[in-house]
Amino acid sequence: MAKILAMKYILIDKIKNFEAGKEITATKSVSLAEEYLGDHFPTFPVLPGVLLLQGMVETASWLVRASEDFAHSMVILEEAKNVNYKSFADPGTTIEYHAKVKKMDEDSSTFMAEGKCGDKLIVKARFSLRHFNLADKDPGKAKIDSQVVENLKKRWQLLCKQ
Repeated sequence: MAKILAMKYILIDKIKNFEAGKEITATKSVSLAEEYLGDHFPTFPVLPGVLLLQGMVETASWLVRASEDFAHSMVILEEAKNVNYKSFADPGTTIEYHAKVKKMDEDSSTFMAEGKCGDKLIVKARFSLRHFNLADKDPGKAKIDSQVVENLKKRWQLLCKQ
C-alpha cells in the first residue's frame, strides 16, 4: 500500500472567515518552538519568507477545497507573481492571512493575498493554484485520492473550530 505523505509544516492554525468561492481569512501563530526558526536566523529568528508565501497558498487552498466540496485531492501552487515582503514575522506574533479569489475554474484558480501582523502588512502576492486528482493521470490512484480528501476534511473541521 502506498504511503500518503503529509506536508511537514502546517502553516495555518485557524480559519476565521470563509465565504465560498470568494474569500477566506486564516491565522498562524508563530512560536519560537518551531524547528526552522533555529536556523533562520539563530540570533534573529523570523518566519522564512517562503513560509509566509506558503501560508497564503495554504489559506487559498482551503478556500478552493471547501468551495468545491473537496473535489480534488491536490491543490498546489502553479505560479507566484509580485510577491512583496514588507516586514518580518517573529516568534510571538500572529499572522492573519487573507486570500481573495480573482478567478476560479474547475482545475485552476487565481488569488490576491496578503499577510498582516496586527495592522502591519508583512507580505502580499498574486498567485495561481492548480487543482487535480492523482487518478486523473493514473486511475489506480483513486484510493489515495479518497484517503487524502478524507484527511483534508478532518483537518478542515479542526481548523474551523472556534
